Amino acid sequence: MECRKNCGACCVALSISSPLPGMTGGKPAGVRCIHLMDDYKCSIYNKPGKPKVCSDFNPEQEFCGSDREEAMEILYSLSK
Repeated sequence: MECRKNCGACCVALSISSPLPGMTGGKPAGVRCIHLMDDYKCSIYNKPGKPKVCSDFNPEQEFCGSDREEAMEILYSLSK
């Protein structure tokens, strides 16, 4: 599955415990990553410093659902 355009659910719903550029303490679940741009693309996607957890995340139907709203619900449920 390809990453859905205008989604970015994983960049908001999931927590990141490892440091990332500009967010040395990581990112709690529900907080928008500072690297998520207005078009929901990651500004550091192909750059050094991108957290391993982000690189390792692969969009799959079971996590991404059928649209952004469903993806947010699924990913929030995993963060609890």
